[in-house]
Amino acid sequence: MPTLRLPPRIKVLEALGAIADGRVECVNDKCVFARVASSEGDRVYRVYVDVEKGVAYSDDNGTRLRGYVGYPLIAVLMLQGVLPFDERLSEALKGVPWRRLNEKYKRYAIVEDVVKRIASERGVKPEEIERFLHRVMEKLRSLRLKRLESPPLDAWSG
Repeated sequence: MPTLRLPPRIKVLEALGAIADGRVECVNDKCVFARVASSEGDRVYRVYVDVEKGVAYSDDNGTRLRGYVGYPLIAVLMLQGVLPFDERLSEALKGVPWRRLNEKYKRYAIVEDVVKRIASERGVKPEEIERFLHRVMEKLRSLRLKRLESPPLDAWSG
């Protein structure tokens, strides 16, 4: 099993936005299985992550096609308490049109600057975001999750 790579930093912010938007639905009590809706609501990603076993599955493009920890996985890891979570920062990212920004600017660094501006207008300083990103990326680096090709079972139907 390949180890998932670190994501682009913007994916951490996108995960915070997904949580604030109420787009993450835990399917079981420990949130090992979850559904995460895309920012436009036209797709729903299936997520399975078991940190004790060191394995993860998500059918989002970042995880499945590019081999990094995608934002649906990051959001679930935050809800599980594995990754840091900041409610104030999350709320500042509520309603951000992620797909539209990614398609418009085509570069994550530019989108990150735009998102930082939005958060700043909502009372969160860029340096707070930087500190938070650093903490999450360090924790993700230490997890070294292995990517499952398929989920262990179809628990999302329940």
